[in-house]
Formats: sequence, structure tokens, C-alpha cells
Amino acid sequence: MENYKAHILVVDDDDGIRDLVKQFLNQNNYLVTTAKSAENALDKVKIIKFDLIVLDIMMPGKSGLEFTNENKKKLDTPIILLTAKGEASERVEGLEIGADDYLAKPFEPKELILRINNILSKTKSENLKRIIKFGSIKIDLNKLFIYRNQKSLKINNTEKIILEKMINSPGKIFQREEIGNLIDLDKERSIDVIITRLRKKIEENPKSPKYLQTIRGEGYVLWIE
Repeated sequence: MENYKAHILVVDDDDGIRDLVKQFLNQNNYLVTTAKSAENALDKVKIIKFDLIVLDIMMPGKSGLEFTNENKKKLDTPIILLTAKGEASERVEGLEIGADDYLAKPFEPKELILRINNILSKTKSENLKRIIKFGSIKIDLNKLFIYRNQKSLKINNTEKIILEKMINSPGKIFQREEIGNLIDLDKERSIDVIITRLRKKIEENPKSPKYLQTIRGEGYVLWIE
């Protein structure tokens, strides 16, 4: 439980703000995915269950208010809106349509962290029980099960250790040696067997994996962003 990292989606069309917020959240032990538009964010929420969304109101195309109005009830995910300073009407509208909080730009990163912590501490979400969702897959690291297409697939403690590490670092390539150190195993062939077994539980088509992939000559990577 103590190793769990809340997964936050940061949505802002400003590259500088988006990267700055991501960097600060990473430094404060959050897992972060970013999106540059409401449309881009919608693509991501379709495959990943986030703990919280930090969402800019003013963006080209669909606005943050439109995104909140259309998706808040379906997502059941807390939303913090980023608003232009002094735009009281937008803040009121955002709260009326379901946003959980707002923060006016420019803001202190520490204040954002405090607001996120406050919301997450009040939210008894499944993620606090270490349940991770992406695509049609749900991984329960407490009960040691992977749920896929109405199938319940048991995982052992070794598989849980590997999954937990990879889930907390999506997109990172893990060398066989690094995985071996995690589970106290130094035989590369045995590690390959474990990954293959895990892939069969996660993937619709293990021969053409979408999430748990092999990077030839380097190792393994889990894509959930």
C-alpha cells in the first residue's frame, strides 16, 4: 500500500505549464500522464483509470468546462480546474457541473499538491486499494488477480512484485538483470518464462502484445500511458 502512486492526468495546451506540473508531481511521488487537449485527454481516459485530473479551462478546441460537463459523471474521477485569474464565472460554472476544486493561474506548485492531497485523502477510491485499470484489464494487487474479459486470472507474489514495479514506471525499460534483482533470480531464461506467463494473463493476443512488450536487446516495458 505504501508503494502505491496515485495516477494523475494533467491536461493543458501550454507545453511549459504541462511539463512543469508533471515534473513537480513526479517529484512528489505521483505517477503522471499528460494530454495537450481535451480531445487527447478523452483518448487517455478511455484506457486508463486515473485517480485525479488536473484540467485547464481555456484550450483550443473543446474547453475544460465542456470536457468536465460531458465526462465527469461517466468517469467518476476528481477534477481540479486551472482557471485564468479573476475569471469567477468560469470557476462557478466549473463547480456547478461537477469539478471538485479550482486553482487560478499563476499558482504555486505547492498549493496544487495540497489541493490534490486534500481531494485524494477524501476519496475512497479503488486505487487506494491498489487496483489498477487500463483498457479492458483490471489488476488487483491486493487480491493477486488480473481481470480480463470476465476472466479471473490468479497471479503469484513474484508476478505481483514485477507488475507493481512496472506499473509505477510505465514506459520504462526494465533489463532482465533489474527484474532478476527484484525477485532474487539471476537466470535470464527463467525471467523470460515469468514475463511470458504474465503476458498471457494481461494480453488479448500474447504473440502481439499491446501492453507488456519486449524491447529487443534491452528488456521489457509496460505501456499503460
